[in-house]
Amino acid sequence: MIDRLSPYRDALYHGDEKGARAALDAVAGKAEFKHCHPFGTKSGSAAFFENCLAPLFKAMPDLERREWIAISGKDDDGSEWLGFGGHYFGTFIAPFLDIPPTGHIAHMRFHEFYRVEDDQIVEFQAIWDIPELMLQANAWPMVPSLGREMMIPGPASNDGMGPHPEVGADEAKAHVIDMLNHLKKHPQQPPEAMEMERFWHKHMNWYGPAGIGSSRQIRGFRHWHQIPFLNGMPDRGQYPDEITFHFFAEGNFVAVTGWPDMMQTVTQDGWLGIAPTGKKISMRSLDFWRLEDGKIRENWVLVDLLDVYRQLGVDVFARLREFNKSRNMGAIEIPPGMSA
Repeated sequence: MIDRLSPYRDALYHGDEKGARAALDAVAGKAEFKHCHPFGTKSGSAAFFENCLAPLFKAMPDLERREWIAISGKDDDGSEWLGFGGHYFGTFIAPFLDIPPTGHIAHMRFHEFYRVEDDQIVEFQAIWDIPELMLQANAWPMVPSLGREMMIPGPASNDGMGPHPEVGADEAKAHVIDMLNHLKKHPQQPPEAMEMERFWHKHMNWYGPAGIGSSRQIRGFRHWHQIPFLNGMPDRGQYPDEITFHFFAEGNFVAVTGWPDMMQTVTQDGWLGIAPTGKKISMRSLDFWRLEDGKIRENWVLVDLLDVYRQLGVDVFARLREFNKSRNMGAIEIPPGMSA
């Protein structure tokens, strides 16, 4: 089925807006498109393209889509999923979602998941790292990240695009699920209950979304993400009946998607600089893991962070407009490079 989606992916790689639209219509014309905030859910490929991809092409006319992970597999219900991770690249010359243009090359990470039935895409779940674009425009209106902001790399093993061997996929998926079950033991139990050294490689990299940032090794992950996260939402993992998971794996790569796949209450110290509201919120997190020598070496995580802020009563886009209202929001004219 990955081959069935190839015309769409190839068209976006070559910046062919018209070809991408036609290719997506052919394979996902009636799909349900579940996208991150502020896009929301769209019915049919035409609505998705018009409301999401067309504005991105307008902001970056030389847009190209680069992938560094492409896997497929079946979840526990037997549904077939395709998972892709990579970046949208382009010269940012016109506003996108009120983010001021820079006139320079820009990148926005994506995790996109497609559910397949009868050789057609019937469901799309995706998060674009829109805050990453805000940061590059020097327009991020919220608190600084605790982790390191950077352009996220693809797999260190350089084999993210596959095809991957079927051998080992079930074991890799079981390892990740076991790891997640152990993570939920804390903070109700001491940190040692997570047994992190058993699951994570000593040189692990955790690639978080912009607004949270990335970290290295277990101590980096704990300092710059996990401890602040649990300090603000200590009831993480306590509402399994209110979330959904779709795990699938190929070779040493594992993916999960859910809409939502986390539920917790913002209390205690608050989170991301937001005062504790006592409000229960959902989270959408679309993740990839890569195992090496039987342990997790790399973990790519995208959280719909803007939707988290929305649920807590913070309109990030209103703040964005207020912080940047004195900037020029017109399209940037770039002169020819060989005119001198």
